[in-house]
Amino acid sequence: MNMKTPPLPEQTVIAEVLSAMDAELATLEQRRDKTRALKQGMMQELLTGRTRLIG
Repeated sequence: MNMKTPPLPEQTVIAEVLSAMDAELATLEQRRDKTRALKQGMMQELLTGRTRLIG
């Protein structure tokens, strides 16, 4: 089976785009993890009665 590959400059651009996407995903995953930790902490405060909601 004979597969054609894109020219080297195009391969380089593809690799750069994929690397940028990986970096963006890592950033989003970190933000998600921090948000989850914050939510967990807030829930703990509410469930233990240390913090009360006024409504």
